[in-house]
Amino acid sequence: MRAKKFVYCLLMIVLFAGIPTGKAVAQSGEDFKPFLDKFTSSAAFQYTRIKFPLKTPITLLADDGETEKTFPFTKEKWPLLDSETMKEERIAQEEGGIYVSKFTLNEPERKVFEAGYEESEVDLRVEFQLLPDGKWYVVDCYTGWYGYDLPIAELKQTIQQVKEENAAFKEIHP
Repeated sequence: MRAKKFVYCLLMIVLFAGIPTGKAVAQSGEDFKPFLDKFTSSAAFQYTRIKFPLKTPITLLADDGETEKTFPFTKEKWPLLDSETMKEERIAQEEGGIYVSKFTLNEPERKVFEAGYEESEVDLRVEFQLLPDGKWYVVDCYTGWYGYDLPIAELKQTIQQVKEENAAFKEIHP
């Protein structure tokens, strides 16, 4: 009888030890590199892998020069990202500045890509996260399209420009 209990307890321990935790499931999710390749080469796929509205809203300075106004970062405002934009590189400009684009955080479940001139504000910051479903998503973004210095009066025009750029992207990468 004791042997049966011992075997039963041992079996239960082995079974429970074999159940993956949420972290183990997330780590067995899709590989980031193939995801990013598909993300930057398919508009349809890209839209399915962004959690709108993004965490950080678009914040602009009101016409009075003092008041801030926020707008949710929604699908209509998203500028599609291509492989050139998301390429890691360091480019010395003729004018003397150095443009750097790279992953500043590269963890198994979270990655942050930033681009901009050295010793200047970032022009682009995209945060990717591996969610419990085992898939990568964009969960936050800052883009120079909607920089703090953009006048609120020009927001609609900027959104229209983004839509035009996106239409060109969709023609090449549906």
